[in-house]
Amino acid sequence: MSGRPVKHSLTLHGHRTSVSLEEEFWRAFRAIAAEKNLPLNVLAAEIDEARGTDAGLASAIRVYVLNHYRNG
Repeated sequence: MSGRPVKHSLTLHGHRTSVSLEEEFWRAFRAIAAEKNLPLNVLAAEIDEARGTDAGLASAIRVYVLNHYRNG
C-alpha cells in the first residue's frame, strides 16, 4: 500500500483538471464508476457539482468513496 498521491487528469464540463489521490482511492473510485455503469469523468463531474466550495475535488472524491463503502 502506498500513501503517495498519484495525479490523474479528468475532464469536467469540457475542462481538463488534475486530481491527486492515493492509488487505493483511484482503484475504489474506478470500481464505483464501473458499478454505476458511468464513465469516471461523469461520476467526477457529479461529485464536483455536489461538493460545494468548502472542499477540494480530491477530498470530495475521498469522502464519496468512503461513504459509498460505509453505506454500501
